[in-house]
Amino acid sequence: MKLDRKDKIEIFENAISWIVVFAMFFYGGGKIVQFDGASEIHKTVSEMTGMELMWAFYGYSKSYALTLGLFEIIGGTLILIKRTRIIGCLFTSTILVNVILQDIYFEVHLGALKAAILYQVLILMILWLNKDKVIQSIKALMNFNTPQQPKNKFIIKLVIAFICFVLLRITEYYITIKL
Repeated sequence: MKLDRKDKIEIFENAISWIVVFAMFFYGGGKIVQFDGASEIHKTVSEMTGMELMWAFYGYSKSYALTLGLFEIIGGTLILIKRTRIIGCLFTSTILVNVILQDIYFEVHLGALKAAILYQVLILMILWLNKDKVIQSIKALMNFNTPQQPKNKFIIKLVIAFICFVLLRITEYYITIKL
């Protein structure tokens, strides 16, 4: 059996995908216990390090930490399945970018930051290996074939949309502020 270039790329893509999947399952599952007791820090906010403050925040709500863990597991699962891999990479990127920013701004251990950056780089590599599909998807999403219409009809539709916008904003105000 001879492996051609396409086979080797597929093997490489699977290998790096599995690294990210394993990490997402590990960190996502770890959220069950990761922040236990984290909110029981006996310091004032001004005495806490950035990492202690962040951990206290996550430790305050077990359900929030579990939700984040579930999202990490969902992202890993989407990456594991070849058919949903691109969506999984995009979904997981949103999580990892948030983790990277938190690790930077809250001065979390450098190892955690390096790991998150590594996983994000691997995701970018997966997307690069699938760049034709990614480009095709972006083009499909950006393809707005709007039929030509008379200018007065276009303006009327804009005015109606603006009126709807104003009414919805007023409704939003009453729902969020007045109630």
